Amino acid sequence: MKKLILAAGLTAMATSAYAADPVDGLWKTAAGETGGYLHVSISECGSAVCGTIDSAFSADGNQNLEYENLGKQIIWDMVPEGGGSYDNGQIWDPESDKTYKSKMTLDSQNKLTVKGCVAGGLVCKGQTWTRVQ
Repeated sequence: MKKLILAAGLTAMATSAYAADPVDGLWKTAAGETGGYLHVSISECGSAVCGTIDSAFSADGNQNLEYENLGKQIIWDMVPEGGGSYDNGQIWDPESDKTYKSKMTLDSQNKLTVKGCVAGGLVCKGQTWTRVQ
């Protein structure tokens, strides 16, 4: 019986050590200049958080299976800071093909504010993403 309790305790500790980051999941970006949007899959990558383009949609909601950037990484090196904040990452904007320093904030309503910054972080532009799953 003691071995069973010990095994259960070790399993619980191992599960909590590998618990998913709160931001893990599939996210819908805000609409771009053409009205289309992306689904981005965010997950842990080492001690950071990364995001990959999972699917693309036109302004009318039709999936674009021919989108050239499917599977490409869009977020990387995003460091969890606690309290729903992530910092020191990079984000790639597929529309401009530019990469920016980035930070993210997850709020209690499952909205993710993603910002790309230039000029040492003094000028930032952001979007609010919504969780798909």
